[in-house]
Amino acid sequence: MDFTFSEKTRSLAQRLTAFMEAHVYPAEAEYREHVETAENRWTIPPVMERLKGKARSQGLWNLWAPGEYNEHNLSNLEYAPLCEIMGRSLIGAEVFNCSAPDTGNMEVLICYGTEAQKRQWLDPLLRGEIRSAFCMTEPDVASSDATNIQCSIDSDGDDYVINGRKWWASGALDPRCRIFIVMGKTNPQASRHEQQSMVLVPTDTPGVHIVRPMRVYGEDDAPHGHAEILFENVRVPKANMLLGEGRGFEIAQGRLGPGRIHHCMRLIGCAQRALEMTCQRAATRVAFGRTLAEQGAVREDIARSACEIEQARLLTLAAADKMDREGNKAARDMIAMIKIVAPTMAQDVIDRAVQLHGAMGISQDTVLADAWKYARICRLADGPDAVHRVSLGKQLIQRYGNVRQH
Repeated sequence: MDFTFSEKTRSLAQRLTAFMEAHVYPAEAEYREHVETAENRWTIPPVMERLKGKARSQGLWNLWAPGEYNEHNLSNLEYAPLCEIMGRSLIGAEVFNCSAPDTGNMEVLICYGTEAQKRQWLDPLLRGEIRSAFCMTEPDVASSDATNIQCSIDSDGDDYVINGRKWWASGALDPRCRIFIVMGKTNPQASRHEQQSMVLVPTDTPGVHIVRPMRVYGEDDAPHGHAEILFENVRVPKANMLLGEGRGFEIAQGRLGPGRIHHCMRLIGCAQRALEMTCQRAATRVAFGRTLAEQGAVREDIARSACEIEQARLLTLAAADKMDREGNKAARDMIAMIKIVAPTMAQDVIDRAVQLHGAMGISQDTVLADAWKYARICRLADGPDAVHRVSLGKQLIQRYGNVRQH
């Protein structure tokens, strides 16, 4: 399989790399300092808006989007190495308006939104003026099975009335967040995959109550955060329904495919940066009279990390290529594989980097601790590892289980 990239992709990769080195990496400390020292942690570091302005002025904007919304009109395969570059920094994707959950939510609006919905919500999201959140997961049910969702969306005249509790709505605490996509049940009596619907809920709608920020390993991830939200008799017009009643599961499947692979691309960037940091540390740190690079065990760990990164990278490219050629549904086996492989790979590679950096590796003085946390989160986000393994195993048994071996 040939993954030779076009001149367009190579040029964009060079421009992105130069931008990251000149602007994004140097801004990481300023970004973190603002969050740690600002009177209100839930305010956006000014450096982020400055970076977004520079990226947009250089045409490095909405690179994930289809041609109508992005001058570069990149395929999944063309976007993959660019997403990896952005993923090297935990603030990188937002700089280029390519971060979760906004890209997934914008894809939903592009694919399923009405013209009015696009004008009201998609356009300002594409311009990077507002942000959004996706509200599916619930505390009282196993939300990895979306058919379990209990939040109710009841018809009442020209409106829908929403009642339910959601949590881990990433980005809902961001002060720029203006719109939620909420998944709930419109008809519990329908067939299993036609009970759910998705509806647009502006964040300032009466009855929307932010209960608390969820903490990830003790941190609140300000200023973006992950919220627990109570929807209490929240009333929205029926024009806010996406695609139609009973189509929520269908939308969820369409949304999560590209989102899952984008996370994997970013994780490969995180892991690659961790490997490079490991090599730099090994070459310069002296212990017991010689550099760490002279230790055989250190060399073995570095080699293992490089192999694992390249394996995940190639699998991601293969998944992206299949999505481009055959569509997201046909590529679901490859998407499941990379979702299983990439987060664990990144977690392991970053953990080795942490170990080699010693106490510094778990401190705020490198990106490693936060990068490890991101990789660990992604083993749950967009579906836990175990669910993807079960689903993939089922697909493979269906494909090969009745094939006679020769």
